[in-house]
Amino acid sequence: MRGPLAPSHVPIARSRSERFDDLVLDAVDRLKPQWGGQLASVEFAVEEVPPASELTDGPARLASEPIPLGRADSASGGDPAAVVLYRRPLEARARDRDQLGTLIFDVVVEQVASLLGLTPETIDPGYDDRH
Repeated sequence: MRGPLAPSHVPIARSRSERFDDLVLDAVDRLKPQWGGQLASVEFAVEEVPPASELTDGPARLASEPIPLGRADSASGGDPAAVVLYRRPLEARARDRDQLGTLIFDVVVEQVASLLGLTPETIDPGYDDRH
C-alpha cells in the first residue's frame, strides 16, 4: 500500500523543515505587535547550515560561538535587510519542540536586535530572564 500516512491537514503530515519554518514565523509574529514597523521591510529566511565562509577552524574557533545559529544582513543596494536562521544547528541544540521554539525565538530576537542596533533585552524584555 502506497500513499500518505496521514491526511495533509494534520500536523504530523508536515515535514520537519515545514514545522521549523512555522516556528520561525511564530517567533516573528510575536515581535510584530511592538516592532512591526521596523520589521516590515525585513525578510526572514531559513537555511539548512551556515555557509563555509561563516565557519572558522583552529584555536580562534574556541573563543567564539563554534557554529552560528543565524545572521542579520543589513539592506544594501537593492537587497532588503534579512534575518537568516540555520535550521540544523538550531535543531541539534534543542531537546524537544518546545525548547526549539524558545531557541528560535531567542535567535530571532538577537538577530533583530543586531539589525536594529539595539540590545536583545530592548527587543524582548523577557530575554534576560531566559539567559
